[in-house]
Amino acid sequence: MRTAGALSLIAIVVLVSVSAGPAARAQTRLRVLISVDMEGVVGTVTGDQLGPTGFEYGRFREFMTREALAAATAAGAAGATEVIVADAHGNGENLLIEQFPPNVRIIRSWPRQLGMVAGVDQQVDAVMFIGYHASTNNVKGVRAHTFSSGTLTRVALNGANVSEGSWAAAIAGHFNVPVIMMSGDDAAIAEVRSAVGNIEAAETKRTLGFHSAITLTPQASYDLIAARVKAAMARRGEFKPYKVSTPVTVDVSFKNYTPAEMLAYLPGFERTDAHSIRFRARDMVEAEAIRTFLTTYRPDMSP
Repeated sequence: MRTAGALSLIAIVVLVSVSAGPAARAQTRLRVLISVDMEGVVGTVTGDQLGPTGFEYGRFREFMTREALAAATAAGAAGATEVIVADAHGNGENLLIEQFPPNVRIIRSWPRQLGMVAGVDQQVDAVMFIGYHASTNNVKGVRAHTFSSGTLTRVALNGANVSEGSWAAAIAGHFNVPVIMMSGDDAAIAEVRSAVGNIEAAETKRTLGFHSAITLTPQASYDLIAARVKAAMARRGEFKPYKVSTPVTVDVSFKNYTPAEMLAYLPGFERTDAHSIRFRARDMVEAEAIRTFLTTYRPDMSP
């Protein structure tokens, strides 16, 4: 038979356990989003590696997948309980998804909300960029471009030129999520760090020109990425979200003048020169939605 004192003690233990349960579970959940591009992947230097018509594309899909897998595996080993991998290159259907473990979720294809960092929200704890490249305004960088190498010559955010990495970091920052690690060539790393701070980085190659580089071998790249991810996870509390002031002003310059001319007919768009337009958005979510439309929509689109 239990005494009144024993019953009281049991009740206290049960109450503490129930109260602490959700908090304890919240403390153990750690969600990481990994956005994966291809131009910054080890060995990538020309279009021969970057799309289905390139003779090396099949092999470099493998390298891209293995770099993403190295990051995902290292994140899991360092405490991540959930990993989301966003395929953010080309048609968005590059990663060999069968190579990932069952606890990883893959985001594929376009268009999609939040673009290259689709999947980010307030429940994500950290973002990583794998295979990223420099901006179209960078005089260095392998295959350097911003969103569209064929149509755009500049994208600026609040007056400052941006790369895809700093743009994506600003979207993550909208949700108070920090970027903690990236991989790519030396020019891409320097450019993102200049915007978001001294994040961990794996330099997969050093640029020698737009179509040339001195590169690591694939296995060396996987090992380096894993090491830098582990270091980033250990430093996770040091990184801050990359915040931009709102409302945001976006400038976009096109290689041809017709897009700028046509967009200037729409309310909310200002034509700043023959090839350029400017628009303002409430925040980065709205800016990304407009950017997606500008670089995706075609009058001849069909289901």
